[in-house]
Amino acid sequence: MGEQVEIEYKTMLTEKEYHQLLAYYNLSEEAFKIQTNYYFDTVDHKLREKHFGLRIRTTATNAELTLKTPIEHGLLETTDPLTKTSAAALIASEKILPTGIVAQRLRAAGIEPDTLRMIAALKTKRAEFPIEEGLLALDESWYGQQHDYELELEVNEPIKGKDAFHSLLRLFGVPYRPAKNKIIRAVEEKS
Repeated sequence: MGEQVEIEYKTMLTEKEYHQLLAYYNLSEEAFKIQTNYYFDTVDHKLREKHFGLRIRTTATNAELTLKTPIEHGLLETTDPLTKTSAAALIASEKILPTGIVAQRLRAAGIEPDTLRMIAALKTKRAEFPIEEGLLALDESWYGQQHDYELELEVNEPIKGKDAFHSLLRLFGVPYRPAKNKIIRAVEEKS
Protein backbone atom coordinates (compact mmCIF):
# COMPACT_ATOMS: atom_id res chain seq x y z
CA MET A 1 0.00 0.00 0.00
CA GLY A 2 2.87 2.41 0.72
CA GLU A 3 2.34 5.94 1.95
CA GLN A 4 -0.36 8.58 1.79
CA VAL A 5 -1.15 11.87 3.50
CA GLU A 6 -4.21 11.92 5.73
CA ILE A 7 -5.90 15.25 6.49
CA GLU A 8 -9.01 14.80 8.58
CA TYR A 9 -11.26 16.75 10.89
CA LYS A 10 -13.38 15.07 13.52
CA THR A 11 -15.85 15.66 16.28
CA MET A 12 -17.48 13.49 18.90
CA LEU A 13 -21.21 12.95 18.51
CA THR A 14 -23.98 12.17 20.93
CA GLU A 15 -25.94 8.99 20.27
CA LYS A 16 -28.91 11.11 19.14
CA GLU A 17 -26.77 13.13 16.67
CA TYR A 18 -25.23 9.93 15.33
CA HIS A 19 -28.67 8.43 14.63
CA GLN A 20 -29.85 11.69 13.03
CA LEU A 21 -26.88 11.54 10.63
CA LEU A 22 -27.59 7.88 9.84
CA ALA A 23 -31.15 8.87 8.95
CA TYR A 24 -30.06 11.93 6.94
CA TYR A 25 -27.70 9.83 4.81
CA ASN A 26 -30.19 6.94 4.71
CA LEU A 27 -27.57 4.42 5.89
CA SER A 28 -28.59 0.79 6.24
CA GLU A 29 -26.68 -1.94 8.06
CA GLU A 30 -25.05 -2.92 4.72
CA ALA A 31 -23.26 0.45 4.68
CA PHE A 32 -21.24 -0.50 7.77
CA LYS A 33 -18.05 -2.48 8.21
CA ILE A 34 -16.55 -3.70 11.46
CA GLN A 35 -12.88 -3.02 11.99
CA THR A 36 -10.69 -3.71 15.00
CA ASN A 37 -7.54 -1.73 15.71
CA TYR A 38 -4.74 -3.20 17.83
CA TYR A 39 -2.38 -0.46 19.01
CA PHE A 40 1.33 -0.75 19.80
CA ASP A 41 4.06 1.21 21.60
CA THR A 42 7.28 0.56 23.49
CA VAL A 43 7.25 0.02 27.26
CA ASP A 44 8.71 3.53 27.67
CA HIS A 45 6.19 5.12 25.22
CA LYS A 46 8.64 6.15 22.50
CA LEU A 47 5.90 6.30 19.86
CA ARG A 48 3.64 8.45 22.02
CA GLU A 49 6.55 10.84 22.73
CA LYS A 50 7.02 11.29 18.97
CA HIS A 51 3.22 11.61 18.41
CA PHE A 52 3.32 8.46 16.27
CA GLY A 53 0.41 6.01 16.12
CA LEU A 54 0.91 2.34 15.22
CA ARG A 55 -1.82 -0.22 14.66
CA ILE A 56 -2.78 -3.48 13.09
CA ARG A 57 -6.28 -3.09 11.63
CA THR A 58 -8.41 -6.10 10.78
CA THR A 59 -11.72 -6.22 8.91
CA ALA A 60 -13.77 -9.17 7.69
CA THR A 61 -11.67 -9.36 4.52
CA ASN A 62 -8.42 -7.42 5.05
CA ALA A 63 -5.63 -6.65 7.48
CA GLU A 64 -2.89 -4.03 7.51
CA LEU A 65 -0.13 -2.56 9.64
CA THR A 66 -0.15 1.25 9.65
CA LEU A 67 2.20 3.81 11.17
CA LYS A 68 0.91 7.38 11.41
CA THR A 69 3.51 10.14 11.76
CA PRO A 70 2.84 13.89 12.02
CA ILE A 71 3.63 16.17 9.09
CA GLU A 72 2.91 19.88 8.56
CA HIS A 73 -0.71 19.37 7.49
CA GLY A 74 -2.10 16.07 8.74
CA LEU A 75 -0.46 12.70 9.10
CA LEU A 76 1.72 10.54 6.89
CA GLU A 77 0.26 7.04 6.83
CA THR A 78 2.76 4.28 6.06
CA THR A 79 1.07 0.93 5.50
CA ASP A 80 2.09 -2.68 4.95
CA PRO A 81 -0.71 -5.02 3.83
CA LEU A 82 -1.05 -8.21 5.90
CA THR A 83 -2.80 -11.48 5.26
CA LYS A 84 -5.55 -12.29 7.73
CA THR A 85 -3.44 -15.26 8.90
CA SER A 86 -0.28 -13.22 9.49
CA ALA A 87 -2.29 -10.49 11.23
CA ALA A 88 -3.88 -13.06 13.56
CA ALA A 89 -0.44 -14.49 14.40
CA LEU A 90 1.02 -11.02 15.08
CA ILE A 91 -1.95 -10.06 17.28
CA ALA A 92 -1.72 -13.35 19.20
CA SER A 93 2.01 -12.75 19.82
CA GLU A 94 1.38 -9.03 20.48
CA LYS A 95 4.13 -8.15 17.96
CA ILE A 96 4.34 -6.28 14.67
CA LEU A 97 5.85 -7.25 11.34
CA PRO A 98 9.67 -7.03 11.65
CA THR A 99 10.08 -6.36 7.92
CA GLY A 100 8.45 -3.98 5.45
CA ILE A 101 8.13 -0.24 5.03
CA VAL A 102 6.63 0.34 8.51
CA ALA A 103 9.59 -1.43 10.17
CA GLN A 104 11.98 0.64 8.02
CA ARG A 105 10.30 3.90 9.10
CA LEU A 106 10.41 2.85 12.76
CA ARG A 107 14.11 1.98 12.58
CA ALA A 108 14.80 5.34 10.87
CA ALA A 109 13.12 6.98 13.90
CA GLY A 110 15.35 4.98 16.28
CA ILE A 111 12.71 2.43 17.31
CA GLU A 112 13.32 -1.29 16.86
CA PRO A 113 10.16 -3.18 15.85
CA ASP A 114 10.87 -5.99 18.33
CA THR A 115 10.64 -3.51 21.25
CA LEU A 116 6.96 -2.82 20.52
CA ARG A 117 4.10 -4.41 22.44
CA MET A 118 0.33 -4.27 22.16
CA ILE A 119 -1.11 -1.57 24.43
CA ALA A 120 -4.84 -1.42 23.59
CA ALA A 121 -7.58 -2.49 21.18
CA LEU A 122 -10.65 -0.71 19.84
CA LYS A 123 -13.54 -2.02 17.71
CA THR A 124 -15.39 0.31 15.33
CA LYS A 125 -18.55 -0.04 13.27
CA ARG A 126 -17.89 2.38 10.39
CA ALA A 127 -19.85 3.77 7.47
CA GLU A 128 -17.56 5.61 5.06
CA PHE A 129 -18.68 7.32 1.87
CA PRO A 130 -17.79 10.27 -0.37
CA ILE A 131 -19.73 13.53 -0.10
CA GLU A 132 -19.06 16.83 -1.88
CA GLU A 133 -16.75 18.01 0.94
CA GLY A 134 -14.60 14.86 1.13
CA LEU A 135 -14.77 11.35 2.57
CA LEU A 136 -17.22 11.17 5.48
CA ALA A 137 -17.00 8.49 8.16
CA LEU A 138 -19.55 7.82 10.88
CA ASP A 139 -18.08 5.67 13.65
CA GLU A 140 -19.49 3.82 16.63
CA SER A 141 -16.62 2.50 18.75
CA TRP A 142 -16.15 0.22 21.76
CA TYR A 143 -13.01 0.01 23.91
CA GLY A 144 -12.77 -1.17 27.50
CA GLN A 145 -15.92 0.07 29.22
CA GLN A 146 -16.37 2.94 26.75
CA HIS A 147 -18.77 3.29 23.82
CA ASP A 148 -18.76 6.45 21.70
CA TYR A 149 -19.75 8.06 18.40
CA GLU A 150 -17.67 10.16 16.05
CA LEU A 151 -17.85 11.98 12.73
CA GLU A 152 -14.72 12.27 10.58
CA LEU A 153 -14.24 14.21 7.36
CA GLU A 154 -11.13 13.34 5.35
CA VAL A 155 -10.13 16.05 2.89
CA ASN A 156 -7.37 16.83 0.38
CA GLU A 157 -6.73 20.45 1.33
CA PRO A 158 -6.36 21.59 4.97
CA ILE A 159 -7.82 25.12 4.90
CA LYS A 160 -10.79 24.51 2.58
CA GLY A 161 -11.32 21.17 4.31
CA LYS A 162 -11.54 22.74 7.75
CA ASP A 163 -14.06 25.30 6.48
CA ALA A 164 -16.11 22.52 4.84
CA PHE A 165 -16.02 20.52 8.09
CA HIS A 166 -17.36 23.43 10.15
CA SER A 167 -20.03 24.17 7.50
CA LEU A 168 -21.11 20.53 7.75
CA LEU A 169 -21.39 20.79 11.55
CA ARG A 170 -23.49 23.96 11.21
CA LEU A 171 -25.73 22.25 8.64
CA PHE A 172 -26.51 19.46 11.12
CA GLY A 173 -26.59 21.69 14.21
CA VAL A 174 -23.78 19.65 15.75
CA PRO A 175 -21.42 21.52 18.09
CA TYR A 176 -17.71 20.91 17.66
CA ARG A 177 -16.48 18.56 20.37
CA PRO A 178 -12.75 17.83 20.10
CA ALA A 179 -12.13 14.15 19.40
CA LYS A 180 -8.94 12.60 20.68
CA ASN A 181 -7.43 10.06 18.31
CA LYS A 182 -8.81 6.57 18.80
CA ILE A 183 -5.44 5.27 20.03
CA ILE A 184 -5.38 7.91 22.78
CA ARG A 185 -8.97 7.14 23.84
CA ALA A 186 -8.27 3.40 23.92
CA VAL A 187 -5.01 3.76 25.88
CA GLU A 188 -6.51 6.22 28.37
CA GLU A 189 -9.43 3.84 28.97
CA LYS A 190 -7.07 0.95 29.58
CA SER A 191 -4.91 2.82 32.11
